[in-house]
Amino acid sequence: LGAGSGEGVGLLSRGCRCHGRLGPLQCSEPSPGATVAAQYACSLLGHALQKHGASPELQKQIRQLEGHLSLGRKLLRLGNSADALESAKRAVHLSDVVLRFCITVSHLNRALYFACDNVLWAGKSGLAPRVDQEKWAQRSFRYYLFSLIMNLSRDAYEIRLLMEQESSACSRRLKGSGGGVPGGIEMRGSGGPGSPGGGLPQLALKFRLRVLLLARVLRSHPPLLLDVVRNACDLFIPLDKLGLWRCGPGIVGLCGLVSSILSILTLICPWLRLKP
Repeated sequence: LGAGSGEGVGLLSRGCRCHGRLGPLQCSEPSPGATVAAQYACSLLGHALQKHGASPELQKQIRQLEGHLSLGRKLLRLGNSADALESAKRAVHLSDVVLRFCITVSHLNRALYFACDNVLWAGKSGLAPRVDQEKWAQRSFRYYLFSLIMNLSRDAYEIRLLMEQESSACSRRLKGSGGGVPGGIEMRGSGGPGSPGGGLPQLALKFRLRVLLLARVLRSHPPLLLDVVRNACDLFIPLDKLGLWRCGPGIVGLCGLVSSILSILTLICPWLRLKP
């Protein structure tokens, strides 16, 4: 598995299917970086202060700052529903049916998520004081969760395609050279009817080869790796807020902070943004 393999560069490093025709389509909306990072940093700091017995007054100030940042973040996202719907309209034209489904559904759920977020902002700012904030917050996080599930499904599909591509490229190189498998690694895996051994050791070997191939693919495609990490970190937030998996404010704050930093990184280095 040579690091400079041309065949192993894959779809992402050459751009992507339909990118030149449709323009950049992001798997997940980049957050208003600094505001989001500051909000989750406050959440993480508040949890640490509470755990170490800081004064109630300091904890209250941190919670108030977090609330103000959250409200400001919602204000900055007014109108994002229209952007998400426009992205969904562009994604409908993607040639790959799996990508078309995952990205379109993700954008539609993001549009609904932002719409609910706008209603929450109106309630918290006093423009619509009778809004049931708890109900709309649950709706908002539900759509956010569906969007992240679609994002991760798309990531898994891209990883599968790239792993198959890398495996085929390695097999062609080995056949062309007529040599053995470098380092004892065979990408297609063995285990035919006439092969010696089998059972658990054979399964363990295949699993190890697949893990090595996965690590190889992710290392060769930083935009995909960053998108997987971002979506995985973001996933903890709606899971906790919906009560599906209680992580605690510390884990939620840490995951949100990591995701926000990665979002800022994709803004600084646009080539790290996954497309389409």
